Amino acid sequence: MIQKPHVDWFAISPSLALLAAAALLLMIAVFVPAGPRRAVAASTGFAGFVAAFVFAVLVDVRSPVATTIVHDALYRDRWAALAQVLIAGAGAVAVLIAYRERMRDEHVAEYYALLTAAGAGMAFFVQASNLMTLFLGLEWFSIALYVLTAIDIDLIGSLEAGLKYLVVGAVGSATLLFGSALVYGQTGQLGFDKIGAYGHGHSSMLVVGLAMIIAGLAFKSSAAPFHMWTPDAYQGAPTPVTAFMASATKIAALVVTYRVLETAFPQDEHLWRYAIAVIACISLAWGNIAALVQRNVKRILAYSSVSHAGFMLIAIAAASPLGERALMYYLIPYSAMSLGAFAVVAARERELGVPVTLQNLAGLGWERPFLGVSMWVFMLGMLGFPLTGGFIGKFYVFAAAYDHGFWWLIVAGVIATMISAYYYLGIVRAMYFRDAAELQLAPAGGSPPRELLLGLGVLICVAVTVGSFFAVQPLIDVARSAAAALPL
Repeated sequence: MIQKPHVDWFAISPSLALLAAAALLLMIAVFVPAGPRRAVAASTGFAGFVAAFVFAVLVDVRSPVATTIVHDALYRDRWAALAQVLIAGAGAVAVLIAYRERMRDEHVAEYYALLTAAGAGMAFFVQASNLMTLFLGLEWFSIALYVLTAIDIDLIGSLEAGLKYLVVGAVGSATLLFGSALVYGQTGQLGFDKIGAYGHGHSSMLVVGLAMIIAGLAFKSSAAPFHMWTPDAYQGAPTPVTAFMASATKIAALVVTYRVLETAFPQDEHLWRYAIAVIACISLAWGNIAALVQRNVKRILAYSSVSHAGFMLIAIAAASPLGERALMYYLIPYSAMSLGAFAVVAARERELGVPVTLQNLAGLGWERPFLGVSMWVFMLGMLGFPLTGGFIGKFYVFAAAYDHGFWWLIVAGVIATMISAYYYLGIVRAMYFRDAAELQLAPAGGSPPRELLLGLGVLICVAVTVGSFFAVQPLIDVARSAAAALPL
């Protein structure tokens, strides 16, 4: 007889809810007529993410003690549950942004099916407790994102972006898989905790495997120098897809990176701490300097994403309880700011019918006051100004670095922030500070109800960006309870 492991269905309910939504959306693609298909598909996708959000909150509340489930293949703990809450929230906002996106009706249900499937893969990925489920989760959401990037065949550059993302993503996945094979070959173990308990001393095979795992995860988090897919994929993909990738993918990749390093490689902490710190510095330098010469707003935000990966890697390099809390807190306002900024870009694209540049962004602040003020809030938040969660996030990350003695990372972060002021404030200038003779008012993008859902998504992002500044202590308490699931 085949012995089947006990399955904790409640613990994996966020992934199951999104999988159910994806399956239902495939049925909608076949059986629902083209007329109501867009509304039905969007509603189903949104319901799937909301259900996953609710289930993740319940799992978080009912998992005070970290355990492994499904024959030690997955974790049930608050670290994974909080990440699932953020991923599901990002997915729900991405659906609101995508509702009025220009795409063929015959592809719209498949679009939401892939979006929910990617979210399910990320929810599974953050629960991974061994090398096998780590790779399965990575491939699960990556393949869905490859197709989403290239799904709009009428969008110039979409197919090219999808191909580049596929090729470079395959290299990243292969690097992670080969590194996992080396680790398994040396230890004979798949579980993170069992690998961590292996008395390996200074095994060269294990160190090489560790380096390749770090590189593979760095590809997914858009950390330099493993970021080469990011600008082209962000620019060429449909903007709602870009918004989801910029937030949810980074949440999943960085949360898993911290767990793998802390749980599986505690003996090599003196090595990976400095490796992560170096990658953080490269990301800060490369992301901010490259953004200075960009004129396409999506490319500017892509390099900004590389820079913010560097800030969050500083928290990982600190490898302390303070660093764990700093990382989880930082992800909350960052995901909101990233989603919101790309939502504003999507609204402008629909008005103009062309890619958004600093030049044609002119006047947005006067033509669309709500979107202009929102973009202003997101840019100041990314820069790290007070009254936004971005300020607390950067301060918390720097505190973690200082606590460990990495003062040079603080210096690198401060310099990077000063450089980033040029392009963040450049976007604000493009929206507001133009002479009347330079202003060319864009045609209206339709009646207000057409973009009501996008406006709701932007409003949610503004509320989280600003609210995370005033609700610091509750969010830090949530981050502390999630971090308690990780080994000290």
